[in-house]
Amino acid sequence: MMTNYMELLMTNQPWNLILFMVIPVGLAEFLVATEFYTLFLKDSGENTWARLNGWLGRITGLYFAGVFLYLMTSVVPHLEWRGWADVLAVGAYLSGIIPLLSITLLEFGLLKKQAEPKERTRFHFLLLIGFLVVSHVAMVFGMVDPAVTGWQPGQQQEMSMHSHTHAAEMQHGEHMHE
Repeated sequence: MMTNYMELLMTNQPWNLILFMVIPVGLAEFLVATEFYTLFLKDSGENTWARLNGWLGRITGLYFAGVFLYLMTSVVPHLEWRGWADVLAVGAYLSGIIPLLSITLLEFGLLKKQAEPKERTRFHFLLLIGFLVVSHVAMVFGMVDPAVTGWQPGQQQEMSMHSHTHAAEMQHGEHMHE
C-alpha cells in the first residue's frame, strides 16, 4: 500500500517522476543556488547569476502552475484518500503553488512593486524556504505506508487495486510479446 502521492510518482515510470518531482524540485534547488551566488557576488558587479535567478523564478512558478492545474483538474478529483498522511502529502505538494507562483509574480514585478531590493530579496528567500519545507513534508509523508496511520483499504479499493495490477500485468505481457 502507498499514498496517492507516491503512486502518482511511481506510475508511468519514469515520466511522472520527472514531470512532478525532478523538474519542479530541481528548478527550485537551482533557484536556491543562484540566489546564494547572487548574494555572494552582489558587490563584485557580476549580475549573470541575478539574471539567471530572475528567469528561473519566472519559469519555476509557471511550470508548477501547469502541474498544479493538471493535478487539480485531472487527478485530485478522482482520488480515494488513504488516511491523513495521504491528505497531508498531497496537500503539502499542492500548496507549493503558493510560494512558487509568488516568486513568479515577484519576478514579473506584480508583487511587492514598491519594496526595497533588500526586502524583495528577503521575501524571495522566505518563499523559497516555504517551498522547500512543503515539498519535503510532501516527500516524507508521501513515503508513509497509509496502514501505519490507521487506514485500511475498503473492498471497492481492493478490487480497484487488483484490476489495476491485472491491467498492468497484461500491458507488461503485451510488451514482452511484441
